[in-house]
Amino acid sequence: MILVAGPYRSGTGDDPRKLEANVRAMNDVALRLFRAGHLGVTGEALALPLLEAAGSAGPGDTAYEEIFHPVAEQLLARCDAVLRIGGPSEGADLMVTRARARGKAVYTSLDDVPAAAR
Repeated sequence: MILVAGPYRSGTGDDPRKLEANVRAMNDVALRLFRAGHLGVTGEALALPLLEAAGSAGPGDTAYEEIFHPVAEQLLARCDAVLRIGGPSEGADLMVTRARARGKAVYTSLDDVPAAAR
């Protein structure tokens, strides 16, 4: 299981179209990982539905602060590695730092991810 970590809010000004484009980019990479025999996952896939259920009005509100990064942290604990994609992102960089501290593999390109054991 590989956590795909990339920008969500960075550089978006919280524009919903830009946020969605960032989620789509991470999902596209997760799909490529899946097709290569891995399970690619994103924190957004778990956190965004929880935020909706919690009544979040948008990024940065109380529910967002309660849920968004803590979900990614819990997910990271279950992952074998992190694949860092995209541009600047404090949150994605934090996932990389935490992964390295836990001795997990960190990749910066799909080409660096080893073939999946079949």
